[in-house]
Amino acid sequence: MATYECEKCGMSVNTTCGKCDASLLNDMLKLENGSEVQVSKCPNEHGMIKSPLCCGQDMSCSVA
Repeated sequence: MATYECEKCGMSVNTTCGKCDASLLNDMLKLENGSEVQVSKCPNEHGMIKSPLCCGQDMSCSVA
């Protein structure tokens, strides 16, 4: 399961898909301008979300 943790305050969250309860996977989405955005996506293709933010920054991801 992917666990997202704030490097600033230490808060952490686990993410799952609301449709199938699968653990979301950490990934990077490449934009048309060449930049990348961190996302969390369902392994069963139910979609993706922008990865969690805390203290104004993306939370880092570790897989346990």
